[in-house]
Amino acid sequence: MLINKGKHRRPSKAVRVATLAGVAGAAVAVPLMGASSASAASVATWDAVAQCESGGNWSINTGNNYYGGLQFSQSSWAAAGGTQYAPRADLATKSQQIAAAEKLLAIQGPGAWSCAGAGNLTSGGPAASVDTSSGSGTTKAAPQQKAETPAPQHKSAPAPQAPAPQQQKSQPVPKSDPHGNYTVKSGDTLAKIAKAHGTNWKSVYANNKSVIGGNPNLIFPGQKLSI
Repeated sequence: MLINKGKHRRPSKAVRVATLAGVAGAAVAVPLMGASSASAASVATWDAVAQCESGGNWSINTGNNYYGGLQFSQSSWAAAGGTQYAPRADLATKSQQIAAAEKLLAIQGPGAWSCAGAGNLTSGGPAASVDTSSGSGTTKAAPQQKAETPAPQHKSAPAPQAPAPQQQKSQPVPKSDPHGNYTVKSGDTLAKIAKAHGTNWKSVYANNKSVIGGNPNLIFPGQKLSI
């Protein structure tokens, strides 16, 4: 949870003058009171303060009227000349926020930040080496590009396979008796053959059962029967 007590809430005379003069007046007043090596801090120190102030999020805007990693109020941001970089601190780069913070440090001292103690922020120290050019030193994450959805691959339908040729059921090979005295012809039946030879079909079947098989109604042309 962010601690917002005392953040830039004790404006010095310089800040009050700049605020009354408006943003344009701040742009004039602050350079005259710009940070010097006696009122500056290292980048590591500012990182520690930001970690306490905003969790180290230099682009934070929670709607509590304090913006950026160092939680500038809008009046403090303007008084410190931050508006030359961006309308609000959360819209500026980390380097630009640090540059404005060093000017505010020169104006108000460490008390401008409630987390000054957490970062060991003091009024003395070498100026932070930062590049305030646009886009430099920002901690804002670049928007992630959506991965392109691969085009659906159309699988070709398998070629229809020709149905396997159906094998014709082989007809049983008619049994034949090489010693028979009558060759079965097309259209013959046992009854017809028996009648033609003056006997009955049962007698013909009994004498030729080994040739005809188990069905007396099924005989084939070419079979030789004994009559």
